[in-house]
Amino acid sequence: MLARGALIKPWIFTEIKERRHWDISGQERLDIIKDFANFGMEHWGSDDKGLETTRKFLLEWLSFTYRYAPFGILKSPPQRINERLPMYRGRNDIETLLSSPNCQDWVKITEMFLGKVKDDFQFIPKHKANSYS
Repeated sequence: MLARGALIKPWIFTEIKERRHWDISGQERLDIIKDFANFGMEHWGSDDKGLETTRKFLLEWLSFTYRYAPFGILKSPPQRINERLPMYRGRNDIETLLSSPNCQDWVKITEMFLGKVKDDFQFIPKHKANSYS
């Protein structure tokens, strides 16, 4: 179960090591996503194929990470892994974008680091972790 939690909040190991809840900011989360994109381009290359592969894996990961709710705004922390919060407005626009369940918003996040997608690009998550059915 720890690995599933790490999909949603990869800093869980820091929380365990330091025995505290980390109220990570939207900008810090965006920095982690930036690192993911850089590692992907380093591994698969920065050509069209490498960017496509990096974007595919990043989008699949974002389909998990959007479920994280910042510790500072939870009514009853900690959040359980299977708990789905109602739509909420984050403390800033970045937090709100990162918490969006809309696939198109995830594509916007990848465009921040990997460039614009083609007009006919579509993304559909491979798993049902982001659905209520």
